[in-house]
Amino acid sequence: MISQNATRPFEIPANEAERLVSVRSLLPSQFTITDELNILTTLVKNIFHAASCAVTIIDEDWQRIASTAGIKAEDCPREQSACTYVVKSGRQFIVQDMTSDPAFNSKNYVTGDPSFRFYAGFPLEIDTGLTLGALCIIDTKPRTLSDDDCEEMRRFALLASALLRLQRKNVVLQNDKTNLWKNSLTDPLTQLYNRRALKEYVSPFLRQHFDEKRSAGILLLDMDNFKTINDTHGHPAGDRLLRQAAERIRSVLGSDDIPVRIGGDEFCIILPETQSDDTLKTIADCLVDAFRIPFKINGHDIHSAVSIGTLLVPEDGRTSEQMSRHADKALYTAKARGRNCAVRFDKSML
Repeated sequence: MISQNATRPFEIPANEAERLVSVRSLLPSQFTITDELNILTTLVKNIFHAASCAVTIIDEDWQRIASTAGIKAEDCPREQSACTYVVKSGRQFIVQDMTSDPAFNSKNYVTGDPSFRFYAGFPLEIDTGLTLGALCIIDTKPRTLSDDDCEEMRRFALLASALLRLQRKNVVLQNDKTNLWKNSLTDPLTQLYNRRALKEYVSPFLRQHFDEKRSAGILLLDMDNFKTINDTHGHPAGDRLLRQAAERIRSVLGSDDIPVRIGGDEFCIILPETQSDDTLKTIADCLVDAFRIPFKINGHDIHSAVSIGTLLVPEDGRTSEQMSRHADKALYTAKARGRNCAVRFDKSML
C-alpha cells in the first residue's frame, strides 16, 4: 500500500500538457453524469462503507465531478482538491485523517460540513500514462485501507477508466454523425446551405415562423452572365467566382440570415427577422450594390451583376410551392427590367 502525507503545495505533473489534451478529448462528456458511472460509484461506496465515492476529472484549474454517490462531491478549484495529488503522482493517494494533515486540516470540507476525515484516490487514465482524475472514496471518520482493499480499488478505477474511454468514443461517434449531417446540408463549393437544406431545414423553420405569427423575407438571386463567364474563362474560374459571390452574400447578411445555393448560379436567402418592406428592400439593394463591384479572377476584372426577386412571407406566399413560384415571377421581372436590380413580388405578376 502506498500512503502519503501531503505536506507540499499544489504542483502540476511533468506531462501536464499531454495530460490536458487527454482531458479535453472527453469534452463535453466529462460534464455528463452517466448511469453506468453512477452505478459504479454507488457500488464502490457500498462495498467500502464510505460516506462518499466520486469520479473526478482534473482540468487545467478545476476539479469536475463526473459521478458521485453518497455525500455529494462538488466541483471545486484544483488547488482545493485532494485528487490533484493523484494527478501529480499518477499513483494512489491516501490520507487516513485529514485533521492531522497540514495540507488538509484547514480545508472547508474538513473544518465544516461535511467534516471529511479520510480520503483515498486511485488514478484514472483514458490514455496510457496520463492521469486525468481519480476514483476516490471519502469518509467522515479516520480509517485505513488494507492491501486487498487497495487492489480492489485499483480494479474499480480500471473499470471507471474504461467507462470514460467508452464515453469518449461515443462523443467522437456523435460528433462524426453531426458532421456528416452538416455536410449533407452544405454546398461543398460555397459552404452555404444546399437545396436539401432548403427542404429539410428551412421549410420547416418557416412553417414554425408562420405559426408564431412572424414574417420573414425571401430573396431569390441569380447571377447575370455566369454561363458566358464560365465558357470564356473556364470552369475553375467559374468556381472561384461562385466562392467569391458566396463571400459577398455573407458580408451583407446578419448572423440569423440563411443563405442557400440552390444550384448553378442561383441562390436563395431567408431573412427570418425581416418584418417590413423597407428592411427587405434595403438588404436586396445592398446585395445588388455588392455585386456591382468587379470580381478579381486570375488577374481579370469579371463583371457579374445580380437579378433578385423578393418576397415578404406569409403575405406573399405561405406554402413552399407558392413561395417558389412567386419568387420566380419576381426574379423574371427583375431580369426583364434589364437585370442588375431587385424587384418585389406583387400579385399583378401572376
